[in-house]
Amino acid sequence: MMQLSDATKARFDKEVAKFPADQKVSAVMACLAIVQQEQGHVSVEAEDAIAAHLGMAAIAVHEVTTFYNMYNQHPVGQYKLNICTNLPCQLRDGDKALDHVCKKLGVEPYGSTADGVFTVQPSECLGACADAPVLLVNDRQMLSLMTSERLDELLALLKANASEKFHA
Repeated sequence: MMQLSDATKARFDKEVAKFPADQKVSAVMACLAIVQQEQGHVSVEAEDAIAAHLGMAAIAVHEVTTFYNMYNQHPVGQYKLNICTNLPCQLRDGDKALDHVCKKLGVEPYGSTADGVFTVQPSECLGACADAPVLLVNDRQMLSLMTSERLDELLALLKANASEKFHA
């Protein structure tokens, strides 16, 4: 089983402390986010370590990991681009935005570029239907009204700002 560092355990315990003692499993999402922030994705070994730390079944942690698309189950690029393709966004060119980005980067949906800079995936509703097409960068920054031109500008900016380790 993966060993959690003392620093990671301390971060977990800070989240656990926010809940009543008999409900520490409520911190599972925060612990998953911590692991992802530290490692870039949540491995099965990390799920097992979280389960052991919280005193819950590993399958229960895995169910949370697989339910939400914000948890990466495999390594992803430096920039994970979620493009909403839910029906309201589809009606306002969300599917075309996904196709445009995939073609521009030479990847299929859920794929990563060979240089490791980008991972592109369709997304369920991001809650900004009136601003479609909508894109979420690294599960943090939402961008609206993403025309082909704006998408091209974004990709160029992100590529220019990519860490050197992703240009190998």
